[in-house]
Amino acid sequence: MRIGVITVKKLPLGIQNFKKIIEGDYLYADKTRHIYNLLNDASYFFLSRPRRFGKSLLLDTMAEMFKGEKDLFKGLWIYDSDYAFAKHPVIKLDMSNMANNTPDTLEKSLTFYLKMYYAEENFTYTESIASNAFTKLILSLHAKYGERVVVLIDEYDKPILDHIGDIVTADGNRMLLNGFYGVLKSMDPYLRFVFITGVTKFTKTSIFSGLNNLKDITMAEEYSEICGIPVESLDLHFGEHIGQMSTHKRLRKYDSVKDEILAWYDGYSWDGETRLLNPFSLFNSLSDKKFKRYWYATGTPTFLVNMIKKKPESYLGLKNLVITEDMLDTFEIEKIEPAPLLFQTGYLTVKEAVDSKGPPAYILDIPNYEVRDAFSMQIVSALTESGDIQAGQAKMQIGAALETGDLPKMLEMLRGLFASIPYELYVNEEAYYHSIFYAVMTLLGFDMDVEVSASRGKIDAVLELGDKVYVMEFKYKKCGKDAGIDEKKRLFESVLNDAMMQINVRGYCDKYKGSEKKILKAAFAFLGRDEIEMRVESL
Repeated sequence: MRIGVITVKKLPLGIQNFKKIIEGDYLYADKTRHIYNLLNDASYFFLSRPRRFGKSLLLDTMAEMFKGEKDLFKGLWIYDSDYAFAKHPVIKLDMSNMANNTPDTLEKSLTFYLKMYYAEENFTYTESIASNAFTKLILSLHAKYGERVVVLIDEYDKPILDHIGDIVTADGNRMLLNGFYGVLKSMDPYLRFVFITGVTKFTKTSIFSGLNNLKDITMAEEYSEICGIPVESLDLHFGEHIGQMSTHKRLRKYDSVKDEILAWYDGYSWDGETRLLNPFSLFNSLSDKKFKRYWYATGTPTFLVNMIKKKPESYLGLKNLVITEDMLDTFEIEKIEPAPLLFQTGYLTVKEAVDSKGPPAYILDIPNYEVRDAFSMQIVSALTESGDIQAGQAKMQIGAALETGDLPKMLEMLRGLFASIPYELYVNEEAYYHSIFYAVMTLLGFDMDVEVSASRGKIDAVLELGDKVYVMEFKYKKCGKDAGIDEKKRLFESVLNDAMMQINVRGYCDKYKGSEKKILKAAFAFLGRDEIEMRVESL
């Protein structure tokens, strides 16, 4: 139901400049109350959010506030507050603009952007080292204006993240940035406010090891809405746009279109309570009046895909993963862990907070359909080297086979996918084949549970689909390279019998008998690569 709808405004597609948004009468989701609270909280802050989530616009809004541009804020929360809009010199550096192929290139790029500030202020540039030039710029601005300086650094970690697969370059850039960001600690008497954004929190970068007064607000409940579009404000700010989209879709009711928007782009949270939509995807969807993978299409980090190809089994435990806050907000180049990386880059989010006697703990999950569908398709394609088209066809055909109960067809498609998995990914372990099967099914979009507890053991996998429940058991048997057809047939029969017997003897189906769904027992036997057989029996 629509409530409190305001006059429709233009959507700020791709605009990260606050002044341009206000003067151009574009829609702006007011974040000034949160900024005001920051100013009364501390002076040094760090915020981690995924790419395309509004970090750059947030910093640009802060810059205009500290420049004293009060008239730009008419109609916003902070305009009528007691904030004085005192003018301060502002240094705003966007590290995503810096060339960073090598540490030397990064140094030169930092120097180039600092020289622009020197020229604007008519300062003489004499330094050959970027960190020294940064120090001198802060001191010179303070001396010229008689006010403490504001420093805003956007995407501080991009020179490191861009080379996360090349540890030598990544570490070289990190060491350079250690010295550059380390300037801030010694400049404390001359600084009014420091705000740094990024995707990851590198524990060995000096902004964290050196600035012991840097407050990380990434997981802070009071700042959970500082970036992104809160679900509660969707009707207020975007009601007219949703109405236009509903009209464009014909016969589609407002609430129906809104529900689809939420399914596609909602689900982000950093406290387990506040739900946020991805602004980049939302704006583009409302503008195009269609549902697409907008955020995902802006690029998936190559290092994520490479990690999955090297360790596909490491992703099996990500569903409903419980992890502590201190594990989420740290990251080391030398020791990459999938869960924190996927969380910080936006592929996992906080589903809910859980009680913990130690550090705060959270359950993580994929945020929405856009991320789940697009990411899973790309990972399956990468794991199997089958290509997006084949992976997409497999998803549709396996889904249709499961819906109709045509399991031989599903087996045929699985053989094709397994056959395209590179040889170097294979090991002779039952758990590995189980992991690959789960990865393929889950990443193709099927919500399958693994290691499901039963009264007399753990079920390998359970898939509930419509009016059917598939209870699955996986078995692997090593088979010699020279094994003939008859020997393989005998091995398959033996392995399938063992798997089916385990399902029956341990009563794996018992917990689903009261569900009024058709229960299907599925035994899988693996002898290697596309050597797969399956037997299915109804309860």
